[in-house]
Amino acid sequence: MLSYLLKRLLMMIPLLFGITIITFVVIHLAPGEPVEMQVAMNPKVSAQARQRMREFYGLDKPLHVQYVTWVARMAKLDFGRSFAPDNRPVTDKIKERIPVTLSLNIIALILEFGLAIPIGILAAVHRDTLLDKGITIFVFLGFAVPTFWLALLLMYLFGVKLSWLPISGLHSLGSEGFSPFRWLWDMAKHLILPISVAAFGSLAGLSRYMRSNMLDVIRQDYIITARAKGLSERTVIYRHALRNALLPVITLLGFSLPGLIGGSVIFETIFAIPGMGQLFYMGVMARDYPLVMGILVIGAFLTLVGNLLADISYALADPRIRHGQR
Repeated sequence: MLSYLLKRLLMMIPLLFGITIITFVVIHLAPGEPVEMQVAMNPKVSAQARQRMREFYGLDKPLHVQYVTWVARMAKLDFGRSFAPDNRPVTDKIKERIPVTLSLNIIALILEFGLAIPIGILAAVHRDTLLDKGITIFVFLGFAVPTFWLALLLMYLFGVKLSWLPISGLHSLGSEGFSPFRWLWDMAKHLILPISVAAFGSLAGLSRYMRSNMLDVIRQDYIITARAKGLSERTVIYRHALRNALLPVITLLGFSLPGLIGGSVIFETIFAIPGMGQLFYMGVMARDYPLVMGILVIGAFLTLVGNLLADISYALADPRIRHGQR
């Protein structure tokens, strides 16, 4: 098991460097430079001033030199300073936003898996019934409805027409003076719409995936044998079938880790939530290379960690994997 883990850890290093190289090149190939984005509204800025700004940001150097300089800083966990007018360290900006995004996405992730697994089980156990067909329609809606359109629709219905829920931010104006209970309730109301939007699409896909896994498992011979022995259907499904049906879901759980950081760009931007998603969007629009690279590297690292955790979970569940057997 130790050798298996070491191999996976060693493989992460070249993968991470490969991802950073591709990302660094791609964002620099995007049209528009940070200097041009900053002075676009001020035509009086001279060419000499533009050149000085390029030198200040290090954009006058060849691309490979910029990359080596950036990697040297990243090795010290320093992502440099933002190209925004405040010129603050990227690490400080990320530290301010990351708790909000993590909290939102962890709640959404718990909601997704907590609902998708039982929905998938019900659909598989009651295959081809009215319940299964209703769940199938729900799944197709989840796949078909664009996230941004659903967010706007919910904002219009519950925020504008019915005035039940707030449609932006995390707190109401003057919330500093609220009592602790009222402050929490105010924040909870602000989170209902964003979390619902974040969870809806993934919930549909996960429930369908769980249904497919469960159908494959309950057709196996050992499930037929368990039923032939007179075990109750509840025991057969939840004690014998569920464990094996959940194994493929481990992979999806591992892949969900990068979504904790980068999977909230759309709904954080639409609902004006001060998180990592909104920060990333603002960085892309301003061509803030250090900020964009910092967030992308964190997302890439979490992706690799998610793969590693999925591999370890599979190895713990199936000894053939960690011993290299097929």
